[in-house]
Amino acid sequence: MSDAAPQATRRGWVVAGLMATLALSALEGTIVATAAPQVVGDLGGFASFGWVFSAYLLTQTVSIPLYGKLADQYGRKPVLMIGITIFLAGSALCASAGSMAALILFRAVQGAGAGAIQATVQTIAGDLYAVEERGRIQARLSSVWATSALAGPVLGGVLADGLSWRWIFLLNLPVGLAAMAILWRHLHEDVERRPHRIDALGTALIFLSAGSLVFALLRGGVSWGWLSAPSLLILAGSAAAAGLAIVVERRAAEPVMPPWVWRRRVFSGANLGMGGLGLLFAGPSIVLPLYGQLVLGLSVAVAGLLLASILIAWPISSTLSPRLYLRFGFRRAAMLGATLALVACAAFVALPGEPPTAAVLAIGAVLGAGCGLLSVPLVVSVQSAVGWEDRGVATSTAMFTRVLGQSLGAAVFGAITNATLHHRLGDAPADLRATLPADVDDISRSLQHGGDLDDRAAAYLGTAVSAATEHVFVGLAVVAGLTLLVLTFVVPRVPPPVPDGSPQPGSAGD
Repeated sequence: MSDAAPQATRRGWVVAGLMATLALSALEGTIVATAAPQVVGDLGGFASFGWVFSAYLLTQTVSIPLYGKLADQYGRKPVLMIGITIFLAGSALCASAGSMAALILFRAVQGAGAGAIQATVQTIAGDLYAVEERGRIQARLSSVWATSALAGPVLGGVLADGLSWRWIFLLNLPVGLAAMAILWRHLHEDVERRPHRIDALGTALIFLSAGSLVFALLRGGVSWGWLSAPSLLILAGSAAAAGLAIVVERRAAEPVMPPWVWRRRVFSGANLGMGGLGLLFAGPSIVLPLYGQLVLGLSVAVAGLLLASILIAWPISSTLSPRLYLRFGFRRAAMLGATLALVACAAFVALPGEPPTAAVLAIGAVLGAGCGLLSVPLVVSVQSAVGWEDRGVATSTAMFTRVLGQSLGAAVFGAITNATLHHRLGDAPADLRATLPADVDDISRSLQHGGDLDDRAAAYLGTAVSAATEHVFVGLAVVAGLTLLVLTFVVPRVPPPVPDGSPQPGSAGD
C-alpha cells in the first residue's frame, strides 16, 4: 500500500477530532439558552442570567488573538490541547455551580478555552491541506456550526427536562476527551523549538480594547442607554487602548497582532470582509424566528426553519467555493458571495406584507449561500498568503474580526428591532394598548404562553414585527453593499491560486 492512503486516513482522523472540538464551542450558545428556565429556577438570579452568555463571549473574543500568536510560536497542538482542557474544566465547574454568580464566573473560564478552539482549529485545517482542498475542509467545519445550531435547542431541552440542566455541561466532558485522544494520537507537528518573547503589554492592551468594546456592545441598551455616560466612557476607553496597542505592536519584537495584518491589503480586506460576515449573520438570528411566528403564523419549530435555511445553505456553498476561487480567484469568489447576500437582503425588503413562507425560505437559502461563498475564500486567502509561522496570527485575526462583527451586529440590529417595536407599540390605538405587550420581553413571554393575544392585537403586533424585520434587512443590505465595496477596492487583484496538490509545511496528520 502506498504512503498516500495512510496519510489521508490519518488526516481524516485529525479532521474528525477538529470537528468534535469545534462542536464543543458551537453548541454552547443554543444549548445553554434552551435550558434557561431550569437554570434560573434552580439558581435564581434571573436579572443576572444575561451574563451567562456575556461572560462566555467576552473571554472567548479577547483571547483569540493571543492563542493565534502562541500557536505560531509554540505549535498548534499544545495550544489546542490547553484550550480544550480549559474548556472542559470550565464545563465541569459550570455543572457544579451553586449560584448564578459562580455559573457566570465558570462560563468565563469556558469562554477562555473556546478562544483557543476558535483560533487554532481553522489554522490546523489550513496546515493540513493544500489550497485546492482547504475549501472542502472549511465546509466541513462550517457544517458543525449548522448542525449545532439545529441540534442545540433540541438537545438542551431534552437534557434539561429529562435529567438536569447540569448535563448540558457534563456532556462536553466525554466529547472533549475523545477529541483530545484523537488529536493526541494522530496530529503531529515539526516545530522549531527556540526562545520566544511574549508580547505581554500588547496582549493586555488588545484584551482591554476588545474586552471594553464587546462589554459595551453586550450591555448597551440593557444595563444602560447607548448614549449614557457609562457607554461613552467604556467606548472611549476601548478606543484609547486600541490606539496605545497600535503604538506598542509596532515596536514589539513578536507582536500578538502584527501591523501587517492591517497594513497589507490582502489581510485588511479579508478582515473587514469577515467583520461584515459576522454582521450579516447576527441580524437574521435576531429577527427571523420572531418574524416566522408573528408574521407568518408558524409554530416555534417551523419558524426555526427560517434560520435553518441559512445554516444549511452555508456549508453547501462553502463546499462549492473552491471551484470558484481556483478558477476566478479569492477576490471574485468572495465578491460573488457578498453580491448574493445583497440580492437576498434586497429581495426580503421587497416582499409583500404577508409573503409565502417558501419565499422567505428561498431568500434565507440565498443569504446562506452568499455567506458561505464569502467566508471560505477570505479565510483560505489569508492562510495562503503566509507561511506556517504566521498562519495562526492571520487566521485568528480573521476569526477575531468575525466574532467582533457578530457582537456589533447583535447590538446594532437588536437596537433597531427594539426601537421599531417600541415606536410601533407606543403608536398603537388606545383601545389596543391594554392588550398589547408593554415591551419586547413581554412579546417573547406572550409567545411562550400562547393565547394571550386577541386577533386584533396579534395582527397589529405582526405588522410591528414585520416593520422591525424590514428595517433590519435594510441595514443588512447596507452591510452587504459595504462589504462588496471593500472586496472590490481594498482586496488586491491577484491571479487565481495554482493547485499544487500538497499541504503547506509545518503540521501534519501523520
